Amino acid sequence: MFDLIPFRRRGRREIMDLRDSIDSFVSGIFEDLGMMGTAFKADVKETDNEYIIQAELPGFSKENINVELVDNYLTIEASNDEILEEERDNYLRRERRRGSYRRSFYIDNVNEDEIQARYNNGILEIKLPKKSPGKKKKRIIDID
Repeated sequence: MFDLIPFRRRGRREIMDLRDSIDSFVSGIFEDLGMMGTAFKADVKETDNEYIIQAELPGFSKENINVELVDNYLTIEASNDEILEEERDNYLRRERRRGSYRRSFYIDNVNEDEIQARYNNGILEIKLPKKSPGKKKKRIIDID
């Protein structure tokens, strides 16, 4: 019987092998560049009382995550120790990477003493309560 796709039976395996070779080559180009400085995904929400940052950091332990606030910049750093020597004997494909990630957010008008952070199921959630607005003074200015 005639197939609509020529060489279907004989050429399919060769095409798949070629695709895998190209994929391996392209992946290998970026393999040695590491993950330093790569940004992770984060959502930033604002409510009436606080800012909430939710950052995706799957695969990290809480001990390897650092959060600090300096000069109104909230910086989140997460790192896994990179394994340079590893056994590759049984891997068919290795996509999980180890490295360091860092991201900063400019945050203004927050009460620094009440910032809270929680890490659960690969999501780091940071709550930054806003400073309560002080009572605004009304001043009448005399005109000369």
